[in-house]
Amino acid sequence: MMFFRFSFVALATLLVGLSSTVSAFKYERIDKNNSVLLVVDHQEGLFQLGRDQHPVAFKSSILAHAALAKIFNLPTILTSSAETGPNGPLPQEIIAIHPDAPFIKRNGEVNAWDNPDFKAAVKATGKKQVILAGITTDVCTAFLALSLVEEGYTVFANSDASGTFDVKTANEANDHMRAAGVQILSMFAVALELMRDWRSTPGATEMLPFFDTYLPEYGFLARAHDAAVDNGTLSGLVAP
Repeated sequence: MMFFRFSFVALATLLVGLSSTVSAFKYERIDKNNSVLLVVDHQEGLFQLGRDQHPVAFKSSILAHAALAKIFNLPTILTSSAETGPNGPLPQEIIAIHPDAPFIKRNGEVNAWDNPDFKAAVKATGKKQVILAGITTDVCTAFLALSLVEEGYTVFANSDASGTFDVKTANEANDHMRAAGVQILSMFAVALELMRDWRSTPGATEMLPFFDTYLPEYGFLARAHDAAVDNGTLSGLVAP
């Protein structure tokens, strides 16, 4: 009887705790007016370590990550680690998208947040939401994301533009970040949460060409929709 009473009390306590957790949830959406985008060690040498994804898709997602900041006019900070060695430089495509962005070239710090110039550049934006991606997911992305959460930022990690040695390592890194409150999102989700409404600016006019370039599955879906509108078999706007 004593065990039953104890078990009932423990169960009731657990249910109250779960109810409190559910009711306390708040959906914090990406706000394009309060976000900074970070490109973390997307270096040509380190790219070879991103083996948890197909390299063609991974390259496209890395470039898409940088391009999103341009479309939504997000302050952007680039950083690299020991790029004169085997890590290599950032791709020229990224530099071309953000020629005037702060570019912090780290020579020793593994966690970008340990670099005072990088930290100062992030804080100087005045933004409280951070969208980031890097190579590797378990180190370059995760270490920085955890430090930013500890500092009080809301962090959104672009999983498509982060890569590591294998799927197991990626899953463990993402679980590590989720446990700390980092939101793990696909590139598609990041893009649409920034946009929110196809009628916005940026909206369909800007985003459909973006998807046609970086997410051909969706880009060709939009093309098929346009063709149906043009030939009179369909009307309206395609949406996920």
